[in-house]
This record gives sequence, C-alpha cells and structure tokens, in this order.
Amino acid sequence: MTSRDETADLRLVPPALAAWAAAAVALGVAGWWTVAGVGFCLAGAVVLLTPAVARRLTGGRDPAGAGEGARGRAGAGGGGVKVPGWRLRATAWAGVLLCAAAGAASAGLHAADLRRGPVPVLAQEYGRARAEVTVTADPRLTRPRVSGRSMVPVSVVVEAEVSLVERADGTAHRTRAPVLLIVPPGEGRDAWLRLLPSTRLRVTARFAPPMAPGDPFAAVLRAGAGPPRVVGAPSALQRAAGELRAGLREASDGLAPDARALLPGLVVGDTSRIGTDLREAFEATDLTHLLAVSGSNLSIVLLLLVGRPGRARQVERGGLAPRIGLSLRGTALAGAGLTLAFVVVCRPDPSVLRAAACGLVVLLAVATGRRRSLLPALAAAVLVLVLYDPWLARSYGFLLSVLATGALLVVAPGWSEALRRRGVPGRLAEALAAALAAQAVTAPVVVVFAGRMSLVAIPANLFAELAVAPATVFGFAALAVAPVWAAGAAGLAWVAGWPAGWIAGVARAGAALPGAELAWPGGWWGGAALALVTVVAVAGARRLRHRTWPVVGVAVLLVLVVVRPVPLVRWVTGWPPPGWVFAMCQVGQGDATVLAAGGEEGVVVDAGPDPAAVDRCLRELGVTRVPLLVLTHFHADHVAGLPGVLRGRAVGAIQTTGLEEPSGQAEFVRRVAGEAGVPVVRAESGERRRAGALEWRVLWPPGGPGPPVGGANDASVTLLVRGPGGVSVLLLGDLEPPAQRALLRAHPELGPVDVLKVAHHGSPHQDPGLTAAVRPRLALVSTGRNTYGHPSPRTLAALRAGGARVLRTDRDGAIAVAGAGRELVAVARGR
Repeated sequence: MTSRDETADLRLVPPALAAWAAAAVALGVAGWWTVAGVGFCLAGAVVLLTPAVARRLTGGRDPAGAGEGARGRAGAGGGGVKVPGWRLRATAWAGVLLCAAAGAASAGLHAADLRRGPVPVLAQEYGRARAEVTVTADPRLTRPRVSGRSMVPVSVVVEAEVSLVERADGTAHRTRAPVLLIVPPGEGRDAWLRLLPSTRLRVTARFAPPMAPGDPFAAVLRAGAGPPRVVGAPSALQRAAGELRAGLREASDGLAPDARALLPGLVVGDTSRIGTDLREAFEATDLTHLLAVSGSNLSIVLLLLVGRPGRARQVERGGLAPRIGLSLRGTALAGAGLTLAFVVVCRPDPSVLRAAACGLVVLLAVATGRRRSLLPALAAAVLVLVLYDPWLARSYGFLLSVLATGALLVVAPGWSEALRRRGVPGRLAEALAAALAAQAVTAPVVVVFAGRMSLVAIPANLFAELAVAPATVFGFAALAVAPVWAAGAAGLAWVAGWPAGWIAGVARAGAALPGAELAWPGGWWGGAALALVTVVAVAGARRLRHRTWPVVGVAVLLVLVVVRPVPLVRWVTGWPPPGWVFAMCQVGQGDATVLAAGGEEGVVVDAGPDPAAVDRCLRELGVTRVPLLVLTHFHADHVAGLPGVLRGRAVGAIQTTGLEEPSGQAEFVRRVAGEAGVPVVRAESGERRRAGALEWRVLWPPGGPGPPVGGANDASVTLLVRGPGGVSVLLLGDLEPPAQRALLRAHPELGPVDVLKVAHHGSPHQDPGLTAAVRPRLALVSTGRNTYGHPSPRTLAALRAGGARVLRTDRDGAIAVAGAGRELVAVARGR
C-alpha cells in the first residue's frame, strides 16, 4: 500500500498552470480583453464559492437542505460532517479561476508598461531623445552572423529600464518602461560590458519599435559609439556580486581555453568567454542547460547544507547542518541566505528564479520539520514567479526548466525503478532515468524554436553529469575565496578546471559525430509531431522491455545513425558517388567546394558562410586532411565558415588573395588561422601545385607589387584544376565582368573545360566572351536563399545555350562530379 507521503500531491498544479496560461495569453491581447478575462474569472470564482460561504454564514447548515449533509456524516456515531465532494471540487475550481485572474491581471499591468508613456510614442516615430536608464541585466554581445557578403558587426546589448526621457524640445517625462539598448562596435565596448545591474546611465539614442511582436520591451534604443555615461553607481549588493564574478574570472585565467571559458558559465552563468564553436557544441548535444545556471547548481550548493533527499520526491534533513548543531529553523535560514546569494551572484534568469523559488519552498518544509513532496514546491514556484514576472510565461527557457524539473520529479522515479528491476545498478538507473525523462519532455519544445533534435543528448548528459558536481563545488569555493586569497582561488579554479574541461570535451566529442543532430520540422506542429513520436516510442519500449534482441537491434541502429560510417552511408544513400573528383557543398548563399586529392584528403576552395554547414559537408565526403585551403577573397560568404574546415582536420596551409578587404574579415582569417597554428600564404599568379592526383595553376589575380587593382570580387583567386582522368575544372570565385575579360586577355590559351564553377553565385554580371571560350559541359552554381536574384535567369539561359548542363545548390543540394571524359557525370544529393 502506498503511503500518503509517497503519493504525488497535485493540488497546486492546476492553479499554477491556470496562472501561467492566463499570463501568456494576456501579454498578447489588448487591455480590454484582459479586463474582461479577469472579470469573467472572478465572477466564476464567486459563483463557485457562494455555497461554501453561505454554509459558513448559516453555521454549517447546508442552505439547500440537510439531506446531503446527513449522508456525509462520518461513522456511525455521527462524529463529524463530511464535506460533499461537489463542494470540494467547486472550491478547487474557484481557486483555479482566482489564480488565472491573478495571472492575467499581473500580465496586463506589466504589458501596460509597454504601451503607455513617451517611450512607445518615440519608438513609433523613430525619434531621437536623451534618456536616463537603469541597467537590469548583465550586458552581452550579439552572436556573429553573416549578412550577404559581410559579417554583421558584433554589438553590445543591454537590458534596461527607462526612468526619464528628454525630447529635443527640452520637455522631460518621468516614466517606467523596459527597453533594449544596442551599442555599436567602438572603443568603449569593454566599458559597456563591465556595467553591472542597477547602474544608472544617461544615453542619447534613436528609439525604434521592438524587433519582434511579443518582445518584453517598449522600444529598442540604438545608442552611439563611445563609452557609457554613468550617472549612478550600482548598488552595494550588485557591486559585491560583480566583484565575486570578476574574482572567479581572474582565478580561471590560467586554465586551458575551454575550461577558462566554461567554468564561470557552469558556476554563475557567466558565458562572456564562451566562443561560438563551443556554444554550438553545447547546443548540438543539448548541454546548454549547464550554461544557464539552474536547480542542479543550487541543489549541489544546498546538498552540503541539508543533505541528499532520501527519496526522489521527498526532502530529508541531512548534510552538514545537524553535524554543526543547526536546528531545523536555523538550517532553513542558512539555506535561504545561500539561495538569495545564489540568485544575486548568478543573476535572476528564468532557471535561476525557478530554482530559487522551488528551493525556498523546500526550505520552508525543512523549517516546519515535515516531509513534503517536491511537486507542490515546483507548482508553488511556478505560481509565484509567473505572478511576479509574467513575461516568464512566454519564456522558452522557463518552460524547458519547469518541464525538465517536473520530469525528474514525476517520470524519472518510475523509470528508475523499472530499470532497477531489469538489473541496472541503482545510481546508474537514477542517472539514466533522469536523462531519458528530461530529454523526452523537453525535446518537443526544443524543436519548436530550433528545428532540430539531438541524438546524442542522453549519453552526452550522462557523461557530463559525472563532472558537474566537482566543477560546481570547487568553482563556488574559488568564487568565495577569491576576494580574500587570490592564490587559493586560482588553485581551487585549477582543480575545477579539470571537470570543466571534461564537460567541454564531452560537448565537442558529441557534436563532432556525423549524426549528432537530426533536422526536424520546427514550429508547434513539429513539436506536436515529436511529442506523438515520443509517446509511441515509450509505449513501444514498454512492450519490448522483456525482449532483448529487438532492444539491442534498436540500440545498434541508433549508434549507426549517429556514427554514420562513410562506407555504410555511401552504400545506403549513394553519397558521395564512387570516384568523385569535385564537390560543391550546400552552404547557403556562399561558396565551398572540394577537390578530391586521394584517400581522405581534399583541397578545399572557400569555406562558405556557416562553419557547421561546411563541416558537415566535409564529414559526409570523408575528408579528414586538407593539404591546402584556398580562400578566393575575404567576403564573409566565402570565409566565415573557416572554423568549420579546421574543426577536427589537419590543414596544411591557407592561401588567400593579396587584397585584404574587408579588413575586418581578413583579420578574422588571420586570427582563426593563428589560433589553429595554420600558416597563411598569398596566392601568386602562375604558381603551380600538386596534391595526389590533382594539379592546378593560379590564373588570377595578376602578380606584381602591391595589392591587386579593383574590388574584393575582382581580386578573387582563380584556379584551373586538372584531376584524375584529365577532368578540368575552372573556379572563378566572384569575378566581375571587367576581371573576367582581363583574365581572358591574360590567358588566351583558355579553352573548353569540363566543369565551371559559375562566378559570383550566378549573378547577371558575366562576360559572354569568357563563357563562350570555356564552353563548360557542367556549370555549377553555389547559391542559397537571397535577395540579390541569384542565380540570374539570363546567366542560366546563356550557359544552357552554350551546351552546359546547369545545376544549382539551392534546388539540387550538394553536387558531386565523378568520372572522366564521356563517363563524366554530376550527382545532385537533393535529387
């Protein structure tokens, strides 16, 4: 028989869900709809509570008659009156409606801040004004991305609250409105990044509407370059928290690069040092929850004080508290102090707030000396937080945090017990059940906004979990010691760096597997489809739990899908075709091509705009060694994917054009190459090289002192390649017509080629003389979704009129050329 302590208490779950749903809806509707909804919920609650109130006013007699009350008397002796079940249900539903009304009302008041006052008016006018703002969160950098042929400059983003607005005519308005402040790159960037929450600034900025509907901001403020103008220092509490965070960063300065970047993120959520490649590895393996400080971090801290829970759903007193003589209430107060300090130092992100609220409810249970289920604590945390900050109701991070925690409390214990019955050791069963349960409930939400799912998340989380506790404990110890003993903090950080480096290694190893991620339809329909698949999979697993071979077969199939051995993939998909000599990767609007040099070697020409795309292409082709990487010019759609080519491969050298424009992207290439220890050399017209059965000649840009004449496109390195069987390939980079004509004049010997990489993604700017001279049999266009009209119908028609077969990556996918002479064929992966 199940004891009452072991039964899940679900009474707080419906009110919490009602408040959550009402807040999410109210944030997206007009104010009068919110008022109507609140009124409806209150009226419904009054109707449901009226009988109970009337009964209390009549001294316990049922106003509808004593019959039902008599039927509810408990025991033959008439000891007490049993409350009718319908009345209990009515009271419960009234509580649900009251919580929904509270959630909608709170959301309506918060949403009103976005619509009232001078800030939204200025945003609609795109006006310029001076404003006094208070920083509400740590400044952060935008993620680097490619737009067309340029990299979008990395800006500083600051969440703040406007308290005063001064228009150009001198009028000033006091207000309260949340805004997003964007600061362009400039000399003052480091000063902006050092700002602490609660700092008051005076800025002159142009106001604009929020970037997307539903954003929790009244406006976006675009400030000018230069350092911030501080008019009010941060609070003492925030200064203390900032000093602790800075102390941890300094203590970890001497660690290996991955550990140095990751340790502050693991301990206090400080991700300022985490680069794009490491972040993408964590995303591919679904380990990003380790970077968003959450309940696991707080539980590890409290574990030392209150001890480990005796059962999955209940709190037991233990740990250091009873050993140092702390009473129940003293333990609760100490835990509350730790929790509040945790929130201040780690910043009030959704996962931190959820963990803190849940932890405080649990500590209240410890203070009363009662055994409480953690599920009501989670529901209470959700209810309190949604009422405090209704924008959490629309936060994916908050949703994922609550779902994962709920799965650990409700689903994982049963699955753990089932695994134990199958002979799995206790600790391993708990860890495996927790990872399976969290992944099962969160994956459908992840695909809604990410459009992909991780196939390595469960093993990655299991391996990473081995190191989370030691990294957190020693990291927090370094954080606490840093203000008084820098050398001791550095020593503790060195110890914490080993498990932190292990976690980073797990993420990188998992992300490097060819099948680490599986594309899945995004949006809510995609999420619903994955949820249905998950339910079917769980039901199937229950049916197969006593059958060993089907389970082993499924496991082997999953391993093969993740590892994707090249021979097996080639046999199943036909990609890449046997004997391929040239491949054009599908990297979107950009260029990345590969020339087979024999075995696992390939000469890569351009890297495209996306590191993940070119890395995936090279893995599918089986290229592990790159004797030479040629970057035809420095536009972002040709060089931004450079880290993807270098990822896990031996690269002999990088060859570039002599015109280093744009200068920022040329500096990016030099920096990334330097970090990887790969030399950068300049291409010289007329130089000849060989790699295996490949030989090629550099035709352009012309030699001579100084940089080439013309723009970056006209300085593209142009190669004439001869591969196995005499296959000829002409790679034109992004040459424009003037440079194409000059190329033909400089090399009048140019004749027909087998394969032409069409210049500049098939733009309409092509020289007909060059096209007629080379008369390609295959014309390949590397392009993706764009606003330039690439490829041009006129260009495609001219190529076809010359007898070429035209293929394009935006429709045909990646393209490979195989064979030679009459046997020359082009294989498109998308067809």
